Amino acid sequence: MPTTASPALIEALQRAVGSQHVLHAPEDLIAYEYDATIDRARPDAVLFPATAEQVAAVVRAANQYDVPVIPRGSGTGLSGGTVPVKGGVVVALTRMNRIVEVDAVNRVAVVEPGVVNLQLQEALAPLRLAWAPDPSSQRICTVGGNIANNSGGPHTLAHGSTVNHVLGLEVVVSDGRVINLGGRVLDAPGIDLRGLFVGSEGTLGIVTQATIRLVPAAPDVRTMLAIFDSVDEASAAVSAIIRNGVIPVALEMLDQEIIKLVEPRIHAGYPLDAGAVLLIEVEGLSEGVAVEADAVIEACRACGAREVRSADTQPARDKLWEGRKVGIGAIGAAAPAFYLLDGVVPRTKLPQVMRRVLELSAQYGFKCANIFHAGDGNLHPNIMFDPQEEGATQRVLDLGGEIMRLCVDVGGSITGEHGIGLEKRSYMEWVFSPPDLAAMERVRLAFGSADRFNPCKILPGGHGCATGHADELARHIAKPGVYI
Repeated sequence: MPTTASPALIEALQRAVGSQHVLHAPEDLIAYEYDATIDRARPDAVLFPATAEQVAAVVRAANQYDVPVIPRGSGTGLSGGTVPVKGGVVVALTRMNRIVEVDAVNRVAVVEPGVVNLQLQEALAPLRLAWAPDPSSQRICTVGGNIANNSGGPHTLAHGSTVNHVLGLEVVVSDGRVINLGGRVLDAPGIDLRGLFVGSEGTLGIVTQATIRLVPAAPDVRTMLAIFDSVDEASAAVSAIIRNGVIPVALEMLDQEIIKLVEPRIHAGYPLDAGAVLLIEVEGLSEGVAVEADAVIEACRACGAREVRSADTQPARDKLWEGRKVGIGAIGAAAPAFYLLDGVVPRTKLPQVMRRVLELSAQYGFKCANIFHAGDGNLHPNIMFDPQEEGATQRVLDLGGEIMRLCVDVGGSITGEHGIGLEKRSYMEWVFSPPDLAAMERVRLAFGSADRFNPCKILPGGHGCATGHADELARHIAKPGVYI
């Protein structure tokens, strides 16, 4: 089948990375039209570089033929961040998957962007070290994607998100130069361009190597499962735990809808009649862990927990966490499609926000399963629907917009870890003023990447981009497609 890309562009890309590492036939491009969201658009070509020099050559070729560049990891993003809405060249970084160095003494590692998060964790485990960001998609998501979206995970409550664990970056910028930001120390001199780059979602350049900070494994860990009759009680317990002076390393909530999907598959020990459960983990020296665990149990019982179970062995902890990690997959197996949202609210607002989320879902006629990082108020409502039902997709999008607006109205935000991407860029006007957004645009211009790297992402404006969320989706929505 013929390609829509210029033959001269394809030849230039093939020279840059080798012909076997360039896809341009329409049938080969289908899998790169989408990430794990609801939007879809086809690129002109997809290529797989192996070195920073090859990435730089690809960028220079794209410049020569005036086409956009879209960096991509494993495609697990949840905001449409890698959807090539204006066509262009998708730079898939999965071949760049080496762990270049692990310095256990100084707790530093150097990795390429295509390293899978879980593979990195497994490589570090024998050294009793870890990289703190641990998204629930860690079995497939890549370090480069984690950096692009400033990803979090269950353990960010105590350890912080990706930006807190990246020391230095090697990146290719829009003119094809390879530059270095940060270094091997926690507080490198000069303007913190490293911190600016983390979370920029591929709009400023392409990461080709990262120097990351490692954390030591805790001497002792206690994982607890607190069982409640209602989401209200579980939500109240979240604030009570922290009010008792404990910052757990993880504090996760699963509501009844998700428990009914997960437990029959995993048998993690979540009671099917529970209104909600909290998965709580504390770590540190054994004496401190015991004190903090007692404080957690006291707070949960004071808020109505009917039982608090403690897992003291690694197999028991693994079983509880397996139920959390497979939650999204369980939804995918149970529903024709679902739309996963990502918003943040103050912890004290959790009870009223959770009630309203379930009320809105019922009003729109959808089931909603909630599995999220309760400790930092990072909500993940999962709206289940059938895309073949007339009007269902638009209703889901309308519901998603209402939930995001609710988060903002109570003093929260429109993302906690999934990024803005294509999906939520028009919502940026809810949380930032025009001067704020103009300052962000000037940062892109300073990197020379406006309308060149990952166009139509993060910021609501952009040459040739739709101006509103509804307009954007109307232009690019997948029919049919992937909706998770």
